Amino acid sequence: MPQRPTDATPEVLPDAAAARVATFRETRWTAGVIGLGYVGLPLAVTAAARGLDVVGYDVSEEKVAQINAGVSHVEDVTDAELAEALAAGARFTTDAAVLAEADAIFIAVPSPLGRNRQPDMTFIESAAATVADHARPGQLISLESTTYPGTTEEYLLPAVEGAGLTVDEDVFVTFPPERVDPGNTLHTSEIPKVVGGVTPVSGAVGAAAYARLVDDVHVVSSARAAELTKLLENTYRAVNIAMVNELAQVADVFDIDIWEVIDAAATKPFGFQPFYPGPGVGGHCIPLDPQFLAWRARELKVATRFIDLAEDVNLHMPEYVVGRITAILNDAGLALRESTIVGVGIAYKRNIADDRESPSMDVLRLLARRGVGIRVLDPHVPAERIRSHGFEVVDDVAELGDADLVVILTDHDAVDYAAVAAAAPRVFDTRGVYRRGGVSAANVVSL
Repeated sequence: MPQRPTDATPEVLPDAAAARVATFRETRWTAGVIGLGYVGLPLAVTAAARGLDVVGYDVSEEKVAQINAGVSHVEDVTDAELAEALAAGARFTTDAAVLAEADAIFIAVPSPLGRNRQPDMTFIESAAATVADHARPGQLISLESTTYPGTTEEYLLPAVEGAGLTVDEDVFVTFPPERVDPGNTLHTSEIPKVVGGVTPVSGAVGAAAYARLVDDVHVVSSARAAELTKLLENTYRAVNIAMVNELAQVADVFDIDIWEVIDAAATKPFGFQPFYPGPGVGGHCIPLDPQFLAWRARELKVATRFIDLAEDVNLHMPEYVVGRITAILNDAGLALRESTIVGVGIAYKRNIADDRESPSMDVLRLLARRGVGIRVLDPHVPAERIRSHGFEVVDDVAELGDADLVVILTDHDAVDYAAVAAAAPRVFDTRGVYRRGGVSAANVVSL
């Protein structure tokens, strides 16, 4: 389990920190997790699989009951993996008092944006208050929730100090950003972990703890550096996706196949990484994380022009897609209003069931407002979830023949796209599935 230290990592640790490092490296210690969602539950299950004791806390009685019944609500944790964790003694509860048993407390609570695209710190603030109530000497306190640079110092340091604890003597405080990619085959333990402490001493203690959870730990000089690392990772993706989304619109005007251009550029063995256009960006990271940085920068009167432009391009992609759909129907002599359109895929990314922050949903809602009859085919999202959005459910590709248009919005592998093209009168492919799959059909129009 390699650890790559920075120059800021102390060569000699104070006695209290050295003792904690030894505990984390050499003993069976207890991992406490606050928040049992798509970050916290995989972390808890990983800790149990790595031979540690686990206590997990969440405010949702329904969620905790489901977990204790052996039913995982997180796609990246199978029921079998959860069962193994429970059999190993992992405990999950709504009683925050169990956190006092933990040697390390990992905070994995939501960090959404508010209505005006500003960070909503409610969950982090509540978690900090919980830590203040239950922290004890000797613990590592680690915030994994994505947030702006300075959050760990602004929220966790006052919490532990308010509890009468001294950093680097009684407790150690770090920020190691979560790196969860739903639907990815990589497990939590296989994804390198960046760790930054509010001090170098705290960083060294945190690195020792995480080395028991993951295969590779990279230590940075501060919690702020780690916080910015997370925002850089997803801002990089947001900006590059926006660039290729804009180029897709330019390519359409020039009657050029953007997918062909990207494939050609990707043959360059240096200086280029392919990104692909789509109906927008979705999920818990790419649409949200850059805004934490932009908001903080605005407070400090620093411009974030790339971030602002990327958000503008990506937020308007659903409207662009609707415009392209209107043009396709017009070319066929059909009006958008009162047409029937089947959306294939409403999850925010392929091969998962999560439709929160999904650009597919934005496209379909815009169409519905324009009087379009919407039906949805998605092999991952449950039928009751689709109906809860007010959409009819398509169970089989054979039902596509009476639609005016089928639009591919999320490129799930489980869909037979050749059968879709054969059954539907016309198809609009926003994800490039026909090019990737080598399927050629005269009735398919690509983004």
